Amino acid sequence: MSTANDHVHVVATLQAHPDHVAELAALLGELARTSRAQPGNLRFDVHQQSSNPHQLITIEHWDGLASVDAHMTSPHVGVVLGKLAPLLAVPPQIVRYSQIA
Repeated sequence: MSTANDHVHVVATLQAHPDHVAELAALLGELARTSRAQPGNLRFDVHQQSSNPHQLITIEHWDGLASVDAHMTSPHVGVVLGKLAPLLAVPPQIVRYSQIA
């Protein structure tokens, strides 16, 4: 059983090409829907920056590192990663955070 201190948050920042914002948003929305059904997922949200609509982020909450690792190697994530490059202006930044309090 996991505790709050085992939890992992993952924040991915993605900067879309101006003509691909809607496509990126739809792709991330589908990723969120499929990821929410995965074991260990506690939350998966997609946000768009108000002052820069080309920037989107995902904020994920997982019950532990094993769940994050299983998510990152799942087939649906591989499909999404394969579609990202032409939609992005710069490579995505994906950062894992461990909950400490």
